[in-house]
Amino acid sequence: MIRVLLADDQPLIRMGLRALLGSEPDIEVVGEAADGGEAVEMAADLLPDVVMMDVRMPVLDGIEATRRIVGDPRLATVRVVILTMFELDEYVFQGLRAGASGFLVKDSDPAQLLQAVRVVAAGDALLSPGVTRRLIAEYAGRVVDAPATPELDVLTEREREVVALVAAGLSNQEIAERMVVSPATAKTHVSRAMTKLSARDRAQLVVFAFDSGLVHPCPRP
Repeated sequence: MIRVLLADDQPLIRMGLRALLGSEPDIEVVGEAADGGEAVEMAADLLPDVVMMDVRMPVLDGIEATRRIVGDPRLATVRVVILTMFELDEYVFQGLRAGASGFLVKDSDPAQLLQAVRVVAAGDALLSPGVTRRLIAEYAGRVVDAPATPELDVLTEREREVVALVAAGLSNQEIAERMVVSPATAKTHVSRAMTKLSARDRAQLVVFAFDSGLVHPCPRP
């Protein structure tokens, strides 16, 4: 059973999400928070698998609430999905940097929303390779070159190469083809890099690659 916490200051949206999610046999809505502060408290009390987090909320916005949930060692198994109005708005970048496992547009169809909950609960990032590429294109235009950090030292040369390819938006299959290895080997390299960097998912690898200087974004013309 996937346990979900809803965090949104609009009762009608929470009602709709609860009705949809609650109709599934493998999903249970364990709580509803009307603001970010409440979301942090309820996440600590209920230990949900997934928090569906709105961005604009009173008391504490969704970005800061996400940062606090992800930063709490007691909530290491809790995954956060940012709910946004637009696919590539500023909140997406802020949310990923805060530790969110992905994002979902509020007007997504029901099937997409249900799939999102299951994907994130399984430990994967809610970022398809295609969406990742678009995020990177936007991200590259917003950040400046960062100096290499000591954190890179924990990675082998092979793992650095893999992280750079993840940051380029490649799937495990595409990484395997580029490196001339099996998909299973590519997946293993990605998993080891995530473990060494304490990254929750591929979304965090993308952010790390740019922030650490492993990948240098090219300014857009």
